[in-house]
Amino acid sequence: MELNLNNKVALVIASSQGLGKAIAEKLVKEGAHVMLTSRDAEKLAAVKNELEALGKGKVLYFPADITKVEDITRLVRKTREVFGKIDILINNAGGPPGGTFEMLSDKDWQNAFELNLLSYIRIIREVLPDFKKTGGRIVNIASSSVKQPIPGLILSNTFRTGIVGLAKTLAEELAPYNILVNTVSPGRIATDRVAHLDKMNADRRGVSQEQVKEDAQNTIPLKRYGTPEEFANVVVFLVSDASSYVTGSSILVDGGMIKSI
Repeated sequence: MELNLNNKVALVIASSQGLGKAIAEKLVKEGAHVMLTSRDAEKLAAVKNELEALGKGKVLYFPADITKVEDITRLVRKTREVFGKIDILINNAGGPPGGTFEMLSDKDWQNAFELNLLSYIRIIREVLPDFKKTGGRIVNIASSSVKQPIPGLILSNTFRTGIVGLAKTLAEELAPYNILVNTVSPGRIATDRVAHLDKMNADRRGVSQEQVKEDAQNTIPLKRYGTPEEFANVVVFLVSDASSYVTGSSILVDGGMIKSI
């Protein structure tokens, strides 16, 4: 299967660790040029060096806080300046804090909205002029909570679902420009975020983190957590030429955990 990603330019948000880093690595291995970004310049520099050692696509980084409009503008401008174009956008953001409805303040809701939904909207708006000229691929990373809400994660349940509505609408609006927009939602992928959630659940239940993980794995038909690399494989397929007729889709990468159709 030919992915034809050589010399494509990808902007990968929240790519200093976890799923974002795994996606960036897979893109570089396929010959794409990647702009990394997160708020942590030290981590970004380390990831840049690591990915450059693969000897494939070019890798640069630009620190940015995606809850700030001016940072988004500078990030997209810098990517355009150094690479000359943008072909692929991977929208990604860390998960909001856990908590039940009565635990959360207006500030908690506003912060989660700005990080997990409004940032996606703003970044798409910034890259759209590039994509409307030559076409492009947008993948928005969400969560399995778009299909089945996760107890204690009401902020994520609310705003991740909004990402699906955004992507589905944009897929229709932007199709005339050959811009494909899809959502990919991870289930239990072995990242620091999932480990943090497991610890939070362990503390709430008064059991070990290992017990929480074992219980979670027993709800997954494949009986294990996925790897970031497995998740990245799906995302990179969607931004490649091999996926030229898929848009407006919401795809789970969860080992069969979610039982709904």
